[in-house]
Amino acid sequence: MKRTLVVMVKLPRPGRVKTRLGRDIGMGPAAWWFRHQVSRLLRRLRDPRWEIVLAVSPDAEGMVSRAWPADLRRRPQGRGDLGARMAWQLRMGPGPVCLIGGDIPGITRAHVARAFRALGDHEMVFGPAEDGGFWLVGVTPLAGRAAGLFKDVRWSSPHTLEDTLRGLAGRRVALVDVLRDVDDVSDLEGT
Repeated sequence: MKRTLVVMVKLPRPGRVKTRLGRDIGMGPAAWWFRHQVSRLLRRLRDPRWEIVLAVSPDAEGMVSRAWPADLRRRPQGRGDLGARMAWQLRMGPGPVCLIGGDIPGITRAHVARAFRALGDHEMVFGPAEDGGFWLVGVTPLAGRAAGLFKDVRWSSPHTLEDTLRGLAGRRVALVDVLRDVDDVSDLEGT
């Protein structure tokens, strides 16, 4: 079955991307960091075991932007809060889908492969983030079509993963590696 790795990206425009980081280092440098971080991440994660698809925002501009490699398929992120946009992306694949953000410097192909392997005997998989959120969510085709996937989640908080898992009671969920995403300047240490 075809595997899809969705990478959620925003156009790297100052004041529109990585704004919490931008408050620490400036909006221009934060946008520059994000553009180069995503470029490195996409090069590192290319693998014949899955197709990389970019979920772009803003929808119309992101579809034609030259900020990202032209050979990667793109689709709009869509409307709604982060949970609604992620749930929509997870429903799009014919096979297992894993979704990540572009701000995880430590991710490797091995991390992604472990997540897809976990979907062999689980309905969902999460990669916990050090800050209480998650850097990866993956679903089997049936689990991805479930309603209310990210209902009542406190986004961008230390409770994000906990809230998400509470809403999945009764499902077979695997947790894989703990990684760090970059939200502010303290997260840049060691990247």
